[in-house]
Amino acid sequence: MSADLVFPTADDIRAAAGRIRGQVVRTPLVSSPRLAAMSGANSVHLKLENQQFTGSFKDRGALNKLLSLTPEESKRGVIAMSAGNHAQGVAHHAQRLGIPATIVMPKATPFTKVERTAGFGAKVVLEGDTIDAAAVYAREVAAKENLVFVHPYDDPLIVAGQGTIGLEILEELPAFDSLIAPIGGGGLISGIAIAVKEKKPDVQIFGVEADLYPSMHHAVKQLPPDNRGQTIADGIAVKSPGRLTQAIIQRHTADLLLVTEDQLENAVHILVERQGLVAEGAGGASLAALLIDPWRFKGRDVVIIVSGGNIDSRLLAQVLMRGLIRDGRVVTLRIEISDQPGVLGHLARLIGSTGGNIIEIYHQRMFFDLPVKRADVDAVIETRNAAHVDEIISALESGGFPTRRLSSRSEEQSQ
Repeated sequence: MSADLVFPTADDIRAAAGRIRGQVVRTPLVSSPRLAAMSGANSVHLKLENQQFTGSFKDRGALNKLLSLTPEESKRGVIAMSAGNHAQGVAHHAQRLGIPATIVMPKATPFTKVERTAGFGAKVVLEGDTIDAAAVYAREVAAKENLVFVHPYDDPLIVAGQGTIGLEILEELPAFDSLIAPIGGGGLISGIAIAVKEKKPDVQIFGVEADLYPSMHHAVKQLPPDNRGQTIADGIAVKSPGRLTQAIIQRHTADLLLVTEDQLENAVHILVERQGLVAEGAGGASLAALLIDPWRFKGRDVVIIVSGGNIDSRLLAQVLMRGLIRDGRVVTLRIEISDQPGVLGHLARLIGSTGGNIIEIYHQRMFFDLPVKRADVDAVIETRNAAHVDEIISALESGGFPTRRLSSRSEEQSQ
């Protein structure tokens, strides 16, 4: 632990709360008996940071940092690097406060995030293939143009701002013994941990990362870096953990957990279906960790942080459809029929009689590997659950239609 690090205190967090009060959303803390039943926990409460104005907790730390600037620094302006949420938090509050803001984003940042950030009046510069490359460029510009650099996580003022979430939880929920928060650079969990541990030192705090980007997990456990690939949780896909935040996390967390892409997708799907909440991949990470480790949280009173809701609508649509397929509520069946008038109609009526709803149907009669008097039908069917799928297949087989289940469109196309 380096002696040059400045550690924020609980008093710093209380000061931040007073500073930003009325300028950020005091987000709801809601109970979820359904998620408690699913996980085996005694109770589950969700802190809904996806309800912030810019859609994530980043509003808090960004505003606390900007409010700390001197009039001369505010006049010069600020610069930040971010692929999304931090960019919007800095840009939004800089615009409100009349502070010129430059945001450096990686070249591959989705257009929607670029447009949202620019919509807050910031100057957006696309530079670098990764967030780390963007950070290098941002620091170069900061030095050249004498701008104040606003780091997304490794700054005591940023950490203190995020820690105001912990104060709000403590004020509203007298009794809880576990808290789960996502980790990217570590600013969110660090601030919350400092606030919570001062009042409730026995609360166990767990961090969660995408297993494709286990930067903090590996740093804390002294494992070599292993960051790779594309993740739905791009908000926590950070390759370089903060020095300050790593020191705080090592001091205050019980354990760091890793979740897979399937588990992240499932969590986002569950939040929509069971809670009516839209969360981005990082926002669903805490729930994913709760659901994969039920033994760890069985009988406990758990708070999970839904850190943000900025998910691309097309990606959300894909996640929801894949969730239906995973649950057996949308299935593709390949059904063999004789190529005669009326047979396809009879097939459709048979499926309908079982309660299945045909979404799409593909009548394949021209393939050379099929006998001339036979056709295959691929039917995409909406069902109640996996047991209902078995019921439909049994009814088709009994009706003289040999049927098999296809697991994916790629399998359909390969057969």
